[in-house]
Amino acid sequence: MPVDDHVAENRRYWNARAGDWVAAGERAWAGEPRWGQWGLAESELGLLGADYDGVRGVELGCGTGYVSGWLAARGAAMIGVDVSETQLATARRLAAEHGVAVDFVQADAERVCLRDGCADLVISEYGAALWCSPRRWLAEAHRLLRPGGEVLWLTSHPLVAVCSPLDGSIPVTEHLERPWFGLDRLDWTDAVDEPGGVEFNAGLGDWFALCHEIGFEVLDFRELRPPAGVADPDARPFAVTYGWARRFPSEMVWHCRRR
Repeated sequence: MPVDDHVAENRRYWNARAGDWVAAGERAWAGEPRWGQWGLAESELGLLGADYDGVRGVELGCGTGYVSGWLAARGAAMIGVDVSETQLATARRLAAEHGVAVDFVQADAERVCLRDGCADLVISEYGAALWCSPRRWLAEAHRLLRPGGEVLWLTSHPLVAVCSPLDGSIPVTEHLERPWFGLDRLDWTDAVDEPGGVEFNAGLGDWFALCHEIGFEVLDFRELRPPAGVADPDARPFAVTYGWARRFPSEMVWHCRRR
């Protein structure tokens, strides 16, 4: 697949999968903010502030739009961007049902049709942070932010990618299946299990270097794990089992400021 074709493939994939995420989107809009595949409570993570009055925000890869909805409910003027028109249809419906004002825009998060410096905050929970080239979407976030603006993203930990079998079978293993250095594009279009979509990740050193190169100061970095108490270590919401994620980091959070 040519490099730039990941945008078209991911649009096709998420249009096809949009119906699978409607119920999850409805729960996320209706409940307290919970993050990532393990549903970690905002009251525990503290990723969001209580008051966003006057803050202009852009969510890159918004899906069903619940993160934009959380922020808009706290006073932010939010724009949710997604490449999938079918996902955006769900997002618009849920925003209307909850009486929350969010502008939704269909666009590639690597090339957003918004002006320079239009945002105080750019945010992505998975979305662009997983499905777009890190170099491209972070550069776009930098362009969208005013000087001093902040970007916050949650995505899959690179250790998950390194431990993912080359044939795309799941769950992830406890073996190093692919190199840590040079980690970038993960093409799942021919995967044995759940084929479709192109993800991106990088080694942690590469993430730090990329943030510095683009013009971000790293304010916080966290490696997340699920809470204790799940009886079945082989239980898994997606490709990572609970037991694996209790031993190794499966998700990470970055918080950076534009220089």
